[in-house]
Amino acid sequence: MVVIPDTRYTRTPDGFYIAYQVVGQGLIDFAWMPGFILGNVEVVWEHPLVEAFLGRFASIGRLIIHDRRGTGLSDRATSAPGLETRAIDLLAALIAAGSSRTVLIGGGEGGALAAFVAAGRPDLVSGLVWWQAQPRSRWAQDYPWGATQEEVNSWLGEVERGWGTESFASAFVAKEAPSLRGDQSVIRWLARMQRHWVTPGSAVELARIWYETDIREVLPSISVPTLILDREGLATEEQAFTASLIPAAERVVIPGNDAPPWAGDQESLISAVLRFLQIERSATDHNRVLATVLFTDMVDSTTHAASLGDHRWKALLADHDDRVREALSQYQGREVDSAGDGVFATFDGPARAVRCAQAMAQSVHNLGLEIRAGCHTGEVELVGEKVRGIATHIGARVCALAGPGEVLVSQTVKDLTAGSGLVFEDAGEHELKGVPDRWHLYRVME
Repeated sequence: MVVIPDTRYTRTPDGFYIAYQVVGQGLIDFAWMPGFILGNVEVVWEHPLVEAFLGRFASIGRLIIHDRRGTGLSDRATSAPGLETRAIDLLAALIAAGSSRTVLIGGGEGGALAAFVAAGRPDLVSGLVWWQAQPRSRWAQDYPWGATQEEVNSWLGEVERGWGTESFASAFVAKEAPSLRGDQSVIRWLARMQRHWVTPGSAVELARIWYETDIREVLPSISVPTLILDREGLATEEQAFTASLIPAAERVVIPGNDAPPWAGDQESLISAVLRFLQIERSATDHNRVLATVLFTDMVDSTTHAASLGDHRWKALLADHDDRVREALSQYQGREVDSAGDGVFATFDGPARAVRCAQAMAQSVHNLGLEIRAGCHTGEVELVGEKVRGIATHIGARVCALAGPGEVLVSQTVKDLTAGSGLVFEDAGEHELKGVPDRWHLYRVME
């Protein structure tokens, strides 16, 4: 008889209750994030194959799993969570579990989440294990392994029509886990788990968000030990390409042709992870992290100062600064520097940075002022209270190209905010002074 671990709840900083479990004891903390199809922290244990897979990690150390908001046993949300929101949910579970150094293990979109968090929080992440690594899932000229738009539409239709049915589960098992083809116990369990995870509409929306997400620009910022792991029957140039983008990543190919890590030969997978964790490595550089930078600049500040005079201009600047800092506090930004008529701030998530910029622009507009703002996500270097690196220069140059009242963002910001509800308009390609290459920018719409 399967024993389902106790489920606990923790509350995220933005007020959602997240269901999570902590199983096992030991010196190593593992957090497992499955890809699309699997969910519900209780039903996931109901099949012996998955129970054995998760139980192996719980026998080595502590295993932490959770349901993202809007799914399983966690709070329902008004919209499906994007990458940044999922990172908030994961971090809330890790903090609630008392995990200060965690090995993140993820497959598919769960691996993309793990990579995003590893890049931004190397102080909390001790290692990254990425199963069947995909930094994006949609085809592009510079990413030939993704699905075409026609294939995307076909898959979304299949999800909507078949979600939670045994026929849909059977087709998935036959394609993705051939060693389990026709296994009725797996098919019944998978269909039941889907029904207890999300509705068909939510499943379609979650899949759509994944198809709109691209984390390639995040990968060079990963500084924690990283293992790219897949089975030889599924190993492609895609995984090799992904590994090449991560500094000092190790790629291991194990026998088999099943996509789910709990199907087929589990022991070779777990052995590869254990060998990887026992390798002696130099200390991670926690001073280099992934961050979103926000730059703002007041439009026509010299004209305003000349027309108002020193005393009134000083008072208006003080009002401007108060409103800017109020927005930073609301959206959890950290002020790095200010130049009298502008601000430089950093954020853990790109969507919060964009919304903060919008809030700033609206707030100071009520004072009769206009600002321009620019956002970019990339690797930065923390030097005391200062933030340095090419990402800061890119953010400043993006800001300089914005018009009065505009918020411009880089392609990276757009690709990381799928599912956030933000709407962007193509602003074309631009040269950024002092920065190599041409950069595709987007205008944030109201």
